[in-house]
Amino acid sequence: MRQSHLLISSIFVFLLCAGPLQRNANGGEIQFLQGVGGMNGYRTITAADSLVELALRNDVGYNEITAANPDVDPFDPKEGISITIPGRLILPDVPRRKGIVVNLAEMRLYYFHSRKSNIVDTFPIGIGDEGWDTPTGSYRIIEKIANPAWTVPASIRAQKPELPAVVPPGPENPLGSYALRLSIGTVLIHGTDRPYGIGRRVSHGCMHLYPEDIKKLFAKVKVGTEVTIIKQQVKATIADGRVLVELHGSGTDEVYQEALELLQSKGLGPKVDLAKLKTAVRDNSGLPVDVTR
Repeated sequence: MRQSHLLISSIFVFLLCAGPLQRNANGGEIQFLQGVGGMNGYRTITAADSLVELALRNDVGYNEITAANPDVDPFDPKEGISITIPGRLILPDVPRRKGIVVNLAEMRLYYFHSRKSNIVDTFPIGIGDEGWDTPTGSYRIIEKIANPAWTVPASIRAQKPELPAVVPPGPENPLGSYALRLSIGTVLIHGTDRPYGIGRRVSHGCMHLYPEDIKKLFAKVKVGTEVTIIKQQVKATIADGRVLVELHGSGTDEVYQEALELLQSKGLGPKVDLAKLKTAVRDNSGLPVDVTR
């Protein structure tokens, strides 16, 4: 069984036990025009802030807020500095934008209402840990489960024999309050009882959403909805005559080559300043960057 089990560091456990956070979720519907949508936000750090808490409160993943602020300590940022709350996004490049599209490289889920609509729901996610990779491919939702029980896989019980065979619905259930079962069988899209794992590799293959986000998605999708899981390190579009790229990858040469190939395939190669592109690849901010010549 590849149902998820969250493995988090001790500092995340400490933060969780410190008490619930009030959260102003911004996840949900975004209008995408010319392939790009949303807005970045900015905040001056106070003594009470951490990037970890700000990610949760602003419905972005841990990976997104740390990539956008690479020189900032995520747990103890310096008071008075300005940080970026990432919110601007380029749509993934898939042949048919229909149903749910998950891009593992950016740890983000997109739900397309229809092929004709430019309104898309998008949410940050947690994905499979190393050795428990979330599978790519084309699937569909075969079951919607409210208040799911968690049947603990034998592999996890071997690691943690103190766990029961079945964890009933409730606040300590790692599946959260809602789950969507995929046609691959043992892989779910579900909530979590450990929201600090969103934007991290934390599961045994499943995809985790913040509790508020899975509730929204659960209410909108139907059994039979298509689910396409990809790993796209480079996204690109042209908006108002400007070439924008969004990068999510640690292998500099590999990502640069992927970016060149994608831009050429879109006919945008001649419009690109290669020096700007190399800088964008090096910075790897996860934000849309203008690389126009």
